[in-house]
Amino acid sequence: MSKDTIFSAPIEKLGDFTFDESVAEVFPDMIQRSIPGYSNIITAIGMLAARFVTENSQVYDLGCSRGAATLSVRRNVTANNVKIIGIDNSLPMVERCRQHIQAYQSRVPVEILCDDIRHIEIENASMVILNFTLQFLPPEDRQQLLEKIYQGLNPNGVLVLSEKFRFEDHQVNELLIDLHHQFKRANGYSELEVSQKRTALENVMRPDPISLHKSRLTNIGFSHVDIWFQCFNFGSMIAIK
Repeated sequence: MSKDTIFSAPIEKLGDFTFDESVAEVFPDMIQRSIPGYSNIITAIGMLAARFVTENSQVYDLGCSRGAATLSVRRNVTANNVKIIGIDNSLPMVERCRQHIQAYQSRVPVEILCDDIRHIEIENASMVILNFTLQFLPPEDRQQLLEKIYQGLNPNGVLVLSEKFRFEDHQVNELLIDLHHQFKRANGYSELEVSQKRTALENVMRPDPISLHKSRLTNIGFSHVDIWFQCFNFGSMIAIK
């Protein structure tokens, strides 16, 4: 696994964070050292797939990156005639994802597409995954995508929505940000790396508060909405149709 050193040296002109070739190469290391509980979330996505994925249905992994969630679903699906569709708009991520999928044989077919998730039609879905993806969409596009997901989900289908959260209590929000930065430093990132990456992400990743996630999903029509995992300002929610 290649080590993430993208922000280890001073960058004179720091642009917006992008999922380019350099990020795709070190992404497994980056995500493990940056998101508390990431491995637990990936494991649990597979457990949820075993419960919710039904025969003759489809699973969508929207923003599939290198395929961690897709592979977790495929390892745990027991229903027959299931297809998994992964979509990501980063070609370097898609290329690596396809390599990982091909490396593991399975009876469950997987299709990986390089496309904008806002352009994908959701059909006959028993499970949809947005694993730290929605936060990178423009805020004005989030409602429409979630509505499309709801319409494409079958009855009792599940949406797994993992996100970085913004907290409405300013003191709590700052505390959890500080704890997250401490987590990153404990995983070997320097102050320079933490600072430069935060600056690069400022205009790209705009998190929502938990209350907005819940109200948006409930108003769309989901019957059951709640958090099933949280560590610091990162967490994952389920929404059942």
